[in-house]
This record gives sequence, structure tokens and C-alpha cells, in this order.
Amino acid sequence: MNDPYLPFNSLPEWFEHQARTTPDAIAVVVDEGGEKRITYAELNGRANRLARRLQKLGVGPEKVVAICLGRTLDLIVGLLGIMKAGGAYLPIDRDLPRDRQALMLDDAQPTVLLTQRDLQASLPATSASIFICDEEQERNALAAESDADVPAQITGDHLAYVMYTSGSTGTPKGVEIPHRALVNFLASMQEKPGMKSSDVLVAITTVSFDIAGLEIFLPLVTGARLIFLGRDDVADGFRIIHHLERHQATVLQATPSTWRMLLDAKWAGKPDLKMLCGGEGLPRELANQLLAKGSELWNMYGPTETTIWSAIAKIEPGAGLITIGEPIANTQLHILDTQLQPVPPGVPGELHIGGLGLARGYRGRPELTAERFIPDSFSSLPGARLYKTGDLARVRGGQIEVQGRIDHQVKIRGYRIELGEIESRLGEYPAIKESVVVAHEVAPGRKQLVAYFVLRPEAAVPEMGQLIAELRGFLGQKLPDYMIPSFFEMLTALPLTPNGKINRKALPAPRLEAARASRPYATPQGPIETKLAEIWAEILGRDQIGRDDNIFEIGGDSLLIFRIAARANEASLPLTVRQFFQYRTIGELAAQVGDTEAAEAGPALVAVSRQAYRRAAS
Repeated sequence: MNDPYLPFNSLPEWFEHQARTTPDAIAVVVDEGGEKRITYAELNGRANRLARRLQKLGVGPEKVVAICLGRTLDLIVGLLGIMKAGGAYLPIDRDLPRDRQALMLDDAQPTVLLTQRDLQASLPATSASIFICDEEQERNALAAESDADVPAQITGDHLAYVMYTSGSTGTPKGVEIPHRALVNFLASMQEKPGMKSSDVLVAITTVSFDIAGLEIFLPLVTGARLIFLGRDDVADGFRIIHHLERHQATVLQATPSTWRMLLDAKWAGKPDLKMLCGGEGLPRELANQLLAKGSELWNMYGPTETTIWSAIAKIEPGAGLITIGEPIANTQLHILDTQLQPVPPGVPGELHIGGLGLARGYRGRPELTAERFIPDSFSSLPGARLYKTGDLARVRGGQIEVQGRIDHQVKIRGYRIELGEIESRLGEYPAIKESVVVAHEVAPGRKQLVAYFVLRPEAAVPEMGQLIAELRGFLGQKLPDYMIPSFFEMLTALPLTPNGKINRKALPAPRLEAARASRPYATPQGPIETKLAEIWAEILGRDQIGRDDNIFEIGGDSLLIFRIAARANEASLPLTVRQFFQYRTIGELAAQVGDTEAAEAGPALVAVSRQAYRRAAS
């Protein structure tokens, strides 16, 4: 039975309708050592074959299937096939630490793990059945299955996917999203910001980040074309720009950090491009730069627990306030005080979200679900709930302005991070007595993580430089790279408030000297080193860069490295992104500038995997 508010019961039902409507239209374009294109009919048939194979392995309604694949056509087929089989997909990022992968698999208890041969060995052990999609035996088995649509087994209430987010207690939590919430979201996005069959969307977001759901599924249910960029493209501003032009893209979704990366790459703009920006606050100065580059700019807001985006605002030029606009279809926004009563206009309160987009809750965490998903006293619908976002907001000029957090959750480069999870992992290091992690604004619009720690009196520890390297390596075994602090500060004691709580506002600013640890400052030598040091200092927000400073130890990350490499190329210093991971100091990099091979590479910047980044940073 169809939900009266929605066009279809489930995503597979909607996609199948589109495949019947435009069977010969190109659905997806990928680059797998050569461009591959697949029509809607072909994609639907491949997904149907996989669905039948998965059903024989026990997949059905409410069964979870973990999926760990490269950014290839198999990934798109896999996501659709899992849902067509009735199951819910659980994305496992190939670059996550093995410990974190194991935690997610153990918590979600998937029926099947769908992966590829070259990734299987690196994945942790699991009780799930293993399906290796690129093995010849499985390929042959799939070819023998029918490509006809799989009879519908799911309703809007059934689970569509499980997405893990950072957890304040040290354990990530699985957010369970039903089909009703996903279909409602896509139906609303089809109307506003809008997508039609003539659109071309370039997808750059990893599937373990929930906003990838818009990039992958919205084109496929509206008859548009999905350009699915490969792993080496999505972190490289020059390559993204190339694909925007090559495929005549009309829609791109990205975080503010990624939009800045395109601007750093001297993107000339695309007059017909609809730009969607979310994952972090959108600064007015960035908005005005982007408005000069494309046709429309939309600010997108929403937590994972309310299915990707819950509010959107079309941004106009000027100096006005950037707000989150209006709720999407079948969604309600309430700003409430601690007594769950509406606050007057202009008064801050916690933003609560209700409507069809709400997740079921957290997988296997009933107490946390009850804490964050509360009864909706403003709705007359039985069982209606509100999600407590933890975001501080107020109504200003008739629009909702999000002002920050009421807890210690932060957003960095679009990633949602519970600082308590990092603190919990630091507390597992034997020599650390206590710690606190904060997000420090090192430059306007750019925050980085700083870990402050106190050692146990009896601990025997190495000198500071080695200790920091050990801490980075220790955290790298447990946390994604975006959760590893850029700075580590050792204190004799953490500052406290009069009531004995940690006083985060009294923590000292991170010091370059601490990052440099025991190495003495070494003056850059010659014009190449001097120019590189000037570029590093400007982009990293530092007063002084020594020729022996390690870029990862003084606040560098993958996006900043792209900016530095782009600036170096502008200054006729032909360095690739890859070289910044191989040679991590000014002195080492300067020696590469004269290398013939590097010079011939010109401005073509090479993307580096997060796994390589984590190894380099440690």
C-alpha cells in the first residue's frame, strides 16, 4: 500500500519505474581504465541479477548487507541490488582503520559482505557470507540469474540503509533509515532545488557519507545522468573541474571545503551549474564567490538522523544572513527551550526536527534512541517524534539561523565528529592520564582538531616528537584520518571551571613549537625553499615555517595540501600532490622541483588515498 504522501513505496520501486520509462537513456558514466556507460535498462537488469543472488544467500527485508567496493559501476549495481533484494546497505569505507571496520561489522551483524578480491584480505573477519563480486565464479552465477524485476518485498517501513556516525561515548552509532524517509527526501529534492531528466550530476562524495544518497539516487529516480567520479578524481580540484566541463554537468553537490578547493584551482565557473552546498556552515564570502560562478546556489542543512537534508535555502547575492531556509516536504522544524517549549523570535534554542525523514533510531541502542528521538507534542499523528539535533538556532528575520552546538560535536571538512570519541580513544593510550580535544579555528572558516593531554606521573615516555608520532599512529589504528588531531599539546594539568569541569575556553592556542617538537628551527635556504615556506605559512596560517617542518605535524591535511600544491604550480614550482606525501618537508620538496620528471608532470595533481595519507601523517 502506497504512503499517501509519497509517489512510491521504496527506492527500488521508483527506480524500476524510471528504468521502464527511459530504458535506453544513459544512467551512469564511470571511468574504469576507460569510460563506461550503462543505460537504465542495463543497470536495472544487472541490479536484478545481483538481487536474486543475494536472496539465495539469505538477504531479505530487514537484513543488512555490508558493501565495501571501489568507486566503480559495481558499487552502483551493489547499492541497488541490495535494496532490490529487500536488504539494507551498510557502506564500509575501504580506507577506514581495520579496528573501526570491525566495530561496524560486529555492531551491524550483516548477513552478507559484498566486496572485491583486492579488498577482501584487508577487511576484518566477519560471520557474514562473503560475496566477491569480481570473481569469475560469481560473475558466471550472476549471468545465469534473471534480469527481470524482483517481486516487491519491501514497504516504506522497511530499512533502506544503515549509516555510522561518530559517537560521543567512543563508539560510533548506526543510524537506521527506512525507505519512507529516503523516498520522501528524494521526492522533495526533485521539486526543490530541482532535478529533471536532462540534468547531469557529477558525484564526488564517498558512499559512507550520507549526502552521497542525493548524488547517487536522485539522478537515477528522475531519469538524469550520473557521472560517478573515481577515487583518484574526487580529491583533486583540477580533475573535478575537468569532469564538470567534459560531461557538461548541470548539478554539483559539495561541502564548503570542496567548493574552496575548486576556487583554489582557479575554476572559471559554469553558468548553467546548480551548486548545492552543505555539511558545514556556508560563509557569506564563499557564497558570493560561488554565486558569480554558476546559475544557482543552495545552502543545505540536515543531520544523518533525519535523512540527509532537512532544510534548504536558495542563496542570493549580497551581504544578508545565510540561513537554512525552509523545511523540505513533510518536515517540521521547531526551536525549543529546555522545557521543550517554543522560544520567541530572536531567542536561541535547540533545533528539533519532525516529519517523515526521521530515522528509526540507532541500531541496537534503544536508550540512546529514546534520548535523542522524543515524542512530538506538536503533532496529532500517533507515534510522531522529534529529533533533538543538538544545534543551537534562532529565528531572525523570519528565517532560521543555526548558531553552533549545545554539545561538543563539531563539523570539519563536512565530517561530523564527536570530540568525546577522540578523547575516549586517547584515554586508551597507557601513558595518558586525561585529555580533551577541541576544534580550533586556525584561519577564518578553517578549523582543525587539537588534543590536549596530561601524562600519568609514573609513565615512561619518549621525547615529545616521538610521543606525538606514537599518538598519531595509535589513533590511526582506531579512527578515520579526519578524526586524528592536527596538533597535540602536553599540559601539566587541564584548566578547570570553579565547579570542577574542564574549562575548554581556558585552553592555550596550539603552538607551532609543540608541533615542531624537539627539532630546532631551520631557516629555508635559497629561493625555492623560501617561496615554498611563504606558501605554507600563508595557507597553514603560520608565522614561520622551517625547512625541516613536517607538513602533517604543523596542521596540514589533504585539502590544504591540494591548495599548497596548486599555489606552488602557480609559482612555477611543479610539485604534485603525491610528492607532498612522499617528501614532507620544505627541504625535501625543494630538492624535487628540479627533477625532470616532476617538471614534466606540470600542474596535473595526483590524488592520494586516505590510507596513504594516514601512513604519511604517522
